[in-house]
Amino acid sequence: MNLLKPLFYFSLFRYPLTEEEIFAFSELKSKEKVKEELDRLVEEKIIYYIDGFYLCENEKAQVERRLAGNKMAKEIHSKANKVSRFISKFPYVEGVGISGSLSKGYFDEDGDIDFFIITSPNRLWIARTFLILYKKIFLLNSKKYFCVNYFISTNALEIDEKNRFTATELVTLLPMYGNGSFHEFYKKNQWVNNFLPNKTITEGLENLNPVKKPLVTRLTESSLNNKLGDYLDLFFLKITYKKWKLKFKDLNQKQFNIALKSTKTVSK
Repeated sequence: MNLLKPLFYFSLFRYPLTEEEIFAFSELKSKEKVKEELDRLVEEKIIYYIDGFYLCENEKAQVERRLAGNKMAKEIHSKANKVSRFISKFPYVEGVGISGSLSKGYFDEDGDIDFFIITSPNRLWIARTFLILYKKIFLLNSKKYFCVNYFISTNALEIDEKNRFTATELVTLLPMYGNGSFHEFYKKNQWVNNFLPNKTITEGLENLNPVKKPLVTRLTESSLNNKLGDYLDLFFLKITYKKWKLKFKDLNQKQFNIALKSTKTVSK
């Protein structure tokens, strides 16, 4: 039943998988064994096989939905690349990657482009605040093509939550812009091999583009590389935390810490 793990995981998003994808997200070392087990599961009607895809429900509409989403993802990728480059120009941003559904090759009309952002140490909340202010002022708070939902600092690149969900997100992450931060990030998170030994965590690094900061960004950074910058970073952390605690007051502390982690080195 090992193969049911990736199928169950992606079924949460109504996303059927090919045989090759199931092997990639499984712990089995033999492709022949994967094929053998898949055939058995289909024969016993535990899973279904439709037009080259395996899924947990006997619904061809899911296959059609995936194919349409794959096509739209290819069409939106150039837009995502442009936004990634734009984000990389903001103060204290050292790396930009695409996460979420688009990183897995899927996009639809209801989707948005999720970004994973690596920042300079002790300046995560300044970087985040600049980006959020841009979204609120110039994009009227629309997150359709500008969903900056995960920030991590270069001095704490190892992900604390080590599980299959996080491992899947890491191996599907698409690094877009960075000057070494993503290489170090992957070194710190080799633990994903314990969950997904058939996936290479560094896939996509060959397409990584360098970060080039404009003059205004360099001047902004130099003006905040002092005690004022230290104060502002802590201030933005505190006011954001208080805002989220009020907005999500129905969550207990444990739920809040998981869903809206807010520390000096992480914001998600």
